[in-house]
Amino acid sequence: MSLTKARDLLRLAEMAAARHGGVTLAEIAEEFSADHRTAQRMTRALEETFTGVEIRTGPDRRRRWRLREPGLLRMQGLRDAELAALEMSIRRAEREGAAPDAAALRSLRDRLLATMPRPHARRAEADAEALLECQGYACRPGPRVRVPSELLETIAEALKGPFALAIAYAGARDETPRERIVEPHGLLLGIRRYLVARDPDAGGGMKHFRVDRIQSARLLGQSLLREPDFDLERHAARAFGSFHAEDEYGPVAWRFSPAAAAVAREFVFHPDQAMEDEPDGSLVVRFQSCGWLEMAWHLYQWGDAVEVFEPGALRSLVASHRRSDFPATP
Repeated sequence: MSLTKARDLLRLAEMAAARHGGVTLAEIAEEFSADHRTAQRMTRALEETFTGVEIRTGPDRRRRWRLREPGLLRMQGLRDAELAALEMSIRRAEREGAAPDAAALRSLRDRLLATMPRPHARRAEADAEALLECQGYACRPGPRVRVPSELLETIAEALKGPFALAIAYAGARDETPRERIVEPHGLLLGIRRYLVARDPDAGGGMKHFRVDRIQSARLLGQSLLREPDFDLERHAARAFGSFHAEDEYGPVAWRFSPAAAAVAREFVFHPDQAMEDEPDGSLVVRFQSCGWLEMAWHLYQWGDAVEVFEPGALRSLVASHRRSDFPATP
């Protein structure tokens, strides 16, 4: 067996041990960029190499492989690349003000290192530090709004509970904050952060609260029942950025010039985007979303290399701001 295949087999064993329901052929094919037959060969190798492999057929009629006795995996310890990825995630969380995430990742890192023999742990730490120096410290450049770490910790506790929150919130037109009782369902991240929560006093629908406008927050004793059909990822996809405006939701179409098409093709402007190549080499990107102002902020960076087909209101918003003297595309 080649070294690459051995590594892939160990990775498959990790997946089969970590997922309570086991791993399917489709998941294996996606993880290793393999076809169906290769995924089948990998499951046979898993069964032959490891004891305690369980094969079950789930309610969806798919076969799943689960490793019940991952003893050999525990002997591997923490790899230098994995430790470096943890360290970069910790530093990224610290820079972005996500104190609860940084603390949780540090705890995970320390617990994993504690399970390793000291010589192996020291070597992994040294190798990880070398990787960090080579790659540079990961961070997201650009402006961001500061948010107190204590506030983020309280919101994190409410989301984990889940618990209702009492927040002192100053809206766009409020001179002084007023207390609201809200039921948190998630956070939207961006230049500004938004708490997605039900507001029972405002009809019970989902509202967005700018986290930098929350003056204080405290947990309430009562637990809450989350909306069973609410999906934060699907909800987030309804907007281009973190700001939602339901009256703006609809079809969006942008045309990138032939000179900018190659660069635009590398972008994921929206999770559900569709791209169309034009005969002249230009590129049309289509999706459904809202948030015209955040779209305009982004489109400004492209100068006159992008043209808005729809919506008409966005086309009017950017029409007088398309410049030809930008020396580069984003």
